[in-house]
Amino acid sequence: MFTRLIKKPTHSAFLMGPRGTGKSTWIRANFKDAVSYDLLNTEEALRFNRHPHSLYQETRNLAPGSWVIIDEVQKAPAVLDEVQRLIEEKRLKFLLSGSSARKLKRGAANLLAGRAVMKPFFPLVSSEVDFKIGLEGPPIEWGMLPMAFNLENPKDYLRTYATSYLQEEVKAEALTRNIGSFARFLEVAARQNAQVTNMTSIARDAQVARQTVEAYFEILVDTLIGSWLPSWKLKRATKQVRHPKFYFFDAGVCRALSGRLPYPPLEEETGFLLETLILNELRAYLSYSGLNYPVHYWSSYDGVEVDFLVEDSRGYVALKVKSSASWRGAFQRGLSRLIEELGAQRVRAYGVFGGVRPQGDGTIPILPLGEFLRMLWDGGIIR
Repeated sequence: MFTRLIKKPTHSAFLMGPRGTGKSTWIRANFKDAVSYDLLNTEEALRFNRHPHSLYQETRNLAPGSWVIIDEVQKAPAVLDEVQRLIEEKRLKFLLSGSSARKLKRGAANLLAGRAVMKPFFPLVSSEVDFKIGLEGPPIEWGMLPMAFNLENPKDYLRTYATSYLQEEVKAEALTRNIGSFARFLEVAARQNAQVTNMTSIARDAQVARQTVEAYFEILVDTLIGSWLPSWKLKRATKQVRHPKFYFFDAGVCRALSGRLPYPPLEEETGFLLETLILNELRAYLSYSGLNYPVHYWSSYDGVEVDFLVEDSRGYVALKVKSSASWRGAFQRGLSRLIEELGAQRVRAYGVFGGVRPQGDGTIPILPLGEFLRMLWDGGIIR
């Protein structure tokens, strides 16, 4: 079992993360004495959908401050009214886990009006696996889901994960009527992971309408399979790329959905997979540390780009990511441009690459992947 970095909540919370990230394992380890309901059990989910009041009847006599766990709460959103009542009247604490926010948001579910905080749950991060991370094999090829990280050859697991997502999250929950067109969209979208999203191009390749593609991306976001990385705009009126990029939550799952799982990653594919890994690390660090700064990217129309940009308490942190084993000066054009635009005192720029030793001329640190990740989790990059 991995020691996870997420802190145990002291008050009621929603614990939201994709399936397979280890939520249930973490809950069992940290809430051993709690009353627990698993709504993956179809009978239990049906019972609460028909009679949500039964939750109140079964837990109202617990001592104030007692914890109650409801796993996969999105399968019975009506029960949240009873949860709120129990929090207010009986002073119970609830941990409500889920792998999809779609029914909660679309079904006008009671989200407890601030009585429960939202806590994202991520796949494994480098600090949780003693920084055993490289550009060959795991985690670039297989991703950071706990089961995939533990297996010597996790192809079958990742292939099954992709199929289960279609069957259990999408088809079973009736999120779309046409599972065939959604499966085509998934493959096309996964092959464009970490790139500026062109809705028209994806619609053409997936043989669906553009409006359908937009709806499908909403499903991916709501089921926590991916998220948007918005562009950041300089205040100056320079021409800049405005469209967001879409990133899948895990490199291994992305490869499974794209149909590339049987093959070694191509050179150009490795760069996008490395970006996916680092974005997951950034978002997990910002969430688990409580900093919660947003992450952006920046790109100009003349091809100058910064992969990740975070504004923290000391200014801006800018990152350029390359999977190559050597660093070329041309790689840092975006970092240099950003420093020119904002000023050297406001920007801390870093290059991250696949080499084994730091490089650079002293103005911009160029760090190997492992060294960068250690600095990130030690608080040396973003504060």
